[in-house]
Amino acid sequence: MAQFSVNGTRYDPYKNFKFRVKWDGRYVAGISKVSALKRTTDMVEHREGGDPSSSRKSPARTKYDAITLDRGVTHDTEFEKWANKVWNFGAGLGAEVSLKDFRKDIIIEVYNEAGQLAIAYKVYRCWVSEYQALPDLDANAGAVAIQHIKLENEGWERDVDVVEPSEPQFTEPAN
Repeated sequence: MAQFSVNGTRYDPYKNFKFRVKWDGRYVAGISKVSALKRTTDMVEHREGGDPSSSRKSPARTKYDAITLDRGVTHDTEFEKWANKVWNFGAGLGAEVSLKDFRKDIIIEVYNEAGQLAIAYKVYRCWVSEYQALPDLDANAGAVAIQHIKLENEGWERDVDVVEPSEPQFTEPAN
């Protein structure tokens, strides 16, 4: 049977519910959902002059999909402050946009079931292209109010400095 782990003890993939997001050197509280990290590379088709019956394919431009972050509505203003750097209604003529520092690098961390950091991705030059401050409100519902931001980005990579953790071994208590 093949082993999937470098440390030889982990056979199961990591779960998708233990994660944290960090920007400006701090963890952002309450994020409950992060969309997938996805990139697509376009293809250029061409053919050689001496081979008229078939074509070749080469990679072209790579695009990175936007990432959405969801969290419950609280008094924390991190989403709103970042979104306002791109457009702040009522700030006055010439002050609606702050292009000086509207981009941020973020880090998405995935943890194993024991709470140990297992995988991290660095996402570069993100900026808020969509901000939802409040969801639809419904007096007949019983759901949590969720706000979200959509982050355009210019690429991401896995943080290779994060190595697979040595998972703890639980022992039976002595009788």
